[in-house]
Amino acid sequence: MIDLLIAGGGPAGLATACHAALAGMEAVVVEPRATPVDKACGEGLMPTGAEVLRALGVRPEGWPLRGITYLDAGGSVTAPFPRGLSGLGVRRTILHEALAKRAAELGVRVVAGRVERFRQRPDDVEADGFGRARWLVAADGLHSPLRAALGLTVPPGRLRRHGLRRHFAVAPWNSHVEVHWSPGAEAYVTPLGAELVGVAVLSSRRVPYEEHLAAFPALRDRLGPACSPVRGAGPLRQGAKARVAGRVLLVGDAAGYVDALTGEGVSLAARSAEALVAALRTGDPGSYERAWRRLSRRHRALTAALVGVRGTPMAGDLIAPAARKLPWAFRAAVALLA
Repeated sequence: MIDLLIAGGGPAGLATACHAALAGMEAVVVEPRATPVDKACGEGLMPTGAEVLRALGVRPEGWPLRGITYLDAGGSVTAPFPRGLSGLGVRRTILHEALAKRAAELGVRVVAGRVERFRQRPDDVEADGFGRARWLVAADGLHSPLRAALGLTVPPGRLRRHGLRRHFAVAPWNSHVEVHWSPGAEAYVTPLGAELVGVAVLSSRRVPYEEHLAAFPALRDRLGPACSPVRGAGPLRQGAKARVAGRVLLVGDAAGYVDALTGEGVSLAARSAEALVAALRTGDPGSYERAWRRLSRRHRALTAALVGVRGTPMAGDLIAPAARKLPWAFRAAVALLA
């Protein structure tokens, strides 16, 4: 009987498998798609997330990120990451390949398929077609079928935001992630390589990517030719009542997601994967719930507050001006998330 059966071979699932292997556990990852898998993603790793990956031996090629800049029609404000820390802009496919390679080096098996039905018993979990494991990890994404099967999904609420992302062949002009604000959307510019930037747009308006980009004329005019298709995701807000249900544990987007506004998704997934394995090593799976809440507390609070303000017709346009007026508060917020 294996230790961990991990449903989902994206960054969260592979990071969990790597941590488990380093802890002496046998992990098997079940993933229906071939590596690498591309998806809508801001593709920026905060410094803490980049450090967790380095500690795992995962060092994907990317572009150093030094901080975050907010811009709107009235100007801009910049906050560097504290203490000279550096994040990483990295293509989702490159990150996925690097994690898959490291998992293979550590002896993790990846099998094709999808975990759809399972039965919990006092000492193990049996998944149809994949046998028995001591623990089942749901790393099956934003709209996690396993989370729904466990009855843990929380309805997303009235404000439903979606994300769209595309790449452009142009040299990065900033070492920061730029967040461009307009009345109806935010555009996130992440440098990814010597001649590549990604631009992700978040909004509650369901219109084509080109229409969203037209709301940022200065940014649009600076971009080179598009070099990837538009990919989308949403609704972004997906709550979970808990991260632990018997012998099933949730990690990554499956564990609950507020919004991509603060760019913490992959970093939180990497850190949570480490906490999940640590909880199983100590024989106290319930401690993972506490660890997840602690790791995500600042991110959840700040993101929920910003999204709440963003959904208010008048106040939503004041976020960037407020950051310019109170740069110390903006720097403090970035430091908390770094």
